[in-house]
Amino acid sequence: MTKVNREIVVSEALDLLDEVGLDTVSTRRLAKRLGVEQPSLYWYFRTKKDLFAAMAEAAMAPHAAVALPTPDDDWRDWFLDNTRSFRRTLLMRRDGARLHAGSTPVGDLDRIRRKMEFLVASGVPERDAQMAMLAASRFTVGSVLEEQADAGSGDGSVPQVDMPAIDHESAFEAGLTLILDGLVHRTAMRAASTCRQTIV
Repeated sequence: MTKVNREIVVSEALDLLDEVGLDTVSTRRLAKRLGVEQPSLYWYFRTKKDLFAAMAEAAMAPHAAVALPTPDDDWRDWFLDNTRSFRRTLLMRRDGARLHAGSTPVGDLDRIRRKMEFLVASGVPERDAQMAMLAASRFTVGSVLEEQADAGSGDGSVPQVDMPAIDHESAFEAGLTLILDGLVHRTAMRAASTCRQTIV
């Protein structure tokens, strides 16, 4: 029997996720995989929701390990790189976007605050920075949801509409550019307005 602790439970749960998909992950299957009785898992996680929250946090580790921005970074380049890193991390796990959707990033709050401070210090209005980060996050999760759904749709069913295959990465990059362009425009407009008020 494998010696079990919280980290091992989460690691094995993520491996199980990759093998069977989110809909089939269960504490019964996980307990069998670990060679323990199912009730023993409640020592580490009171509910399946708690387990999934821990899995979501662990799955985000590669993104959480990326260096935070520095004052010398160009905020536009950083915004793109940060969002791309988030997408890559979601794609590392089967159903990664579904696992992440709705989770609360408790362990990432300090990093989020420091990212926001960087954008504001770079001249981005605080409210616009907040909304752009939220929009980029939700756009990324939605994009990966679609991409992972397409990857797992080989069920032999016939599509109702004959449409060309989607290049998910190109579509993601196009949408990300539109979000950034909007933020750049709003930041420039706010700076020009502030400048005019100062002159007057």
